[in-house]
Amino acid sequence: MKTTLQLEEIAMLGLGVYLFGLLPYSWWLFLALFLIPDIGMLGYIINNKIGAFTYNIFHHKGIAISIYVIGIYFSNELIQLSGIILFSHAAFDRVLGYGLKYEKGFKFTHLGEIGKKRLD
Repeated sequence: MKTTLQLEEIAMLGLGVYLFGLLPYSWWLFLALFLIPDIGMLGYIINNKIGAFTYNIFHHKGIAISIYVIGIYFSNELIQLSGIILFSHAAFDRVLGYGLKYEKGFKFTHLGEIGKKRLD
């Protein structure tokens, strides 16, 4: 099952790359902005609860899709870009096994504990 989920996330990352290609921006911008959503990890400086909240805000695909749709509605390519970056980054993180966080700590995610081997 793990492989199936990873393939699904790779497809979503591909969708994000495709949607970015529809925008009038240079590809270097996609690469430059790709890791920006990890700014959400800074909440862990305060505590696990705040860290999980801020991380999840920047890695929630529903929020990313909503931002993208708002950008389409208002014909604002910058807002669309923001949604695409958030969506693509979240998909990439999930390919690597980093899911949405629980308040117990950074390594506790909806995909399982980071660093533990999962049986397929």
